[in-house]
Amino acid sequence: MQLSAIVEALLIASQNPLPSEEIARLVRARVAEAEDVKIRETEEGKEAPALPDWLLELTATSAEKVAEAISELNQAYQDSRRAFTIIERPKGWKVFTRIEYGEFVRQLFPGRKPERMSGPAMETLAIIAYRQPITKAAIEAVRGVACDGMIQKLLDRDLIRIGGRAELPGRPLLYETTDLFFEHFGIRSIDDLPNASELRKVKLPEPEQAPAPAADPEQQLALGAVGIPAAAAGDESSTES
Repeated sequence: MQLSAIVEALLIASQNPLPSEEIARLVRARVAEAEDVKIRETEEGKEAPALPDWLLELTATSAEKVAEAISELNQAYQDSRRAFTIIERPKGWKVFTRIEYGEFVRQLFPGRKPERMSGPAMETLAIIAYRQPITKAAIEAVRGVACDGMIQKLLDRDLIRIGGRAELPGRPLLYETTDLFFEHFGIRSIDDLPNASELRKVKLPEPEQAPAPAADPEQQLALGAVGIPAAAAGDESSTES
């Protein structure tokens, strides 16, 4: 039994993508299971047959060997003009139908129509993809317009997500792409984007600094009651600290 056939069986049976390391682990686990059964039967006094050579050879299965097996499979699919191929995504390998059969496969889902993104939405998504994690202010500094609507649309489509908060005044939200983004555009990581290394180094316009927050109205009234201007009180507190 060849490793390539085993890998193919695992990918077809799995509902989720499988990384190379996980596939290799599953193969080695099968060998270990067979060895345990042989040892147990021997201890019980049963005559256990020797494990076949092809199974023992799988003990050395590694992620690199799995990748080689997948390459062999894809070459075989291409030579025989099969309608599917194996593609690596951020979460691992998965079997996909080839793009040229997309119009036929789409007939299985008559209620779902292809959705096109607007130019502004694509611009916003591109900025986030190349410079993630990034704040809304930084996105708007590049585009020169407010991006609240575009960001919300991308969030609704699950192409971006909130990835935390920046260590900046006000702790603004940080936006980054999702696994669906990689699936949709057929890439494994940000490094697969066109000219990723160059564009990620380009200096972007700096967002305008937000004005200092106004003093609390109640505090202003309290200070005014004792005859101390709010600005002077702020100067004194900063000097003490």
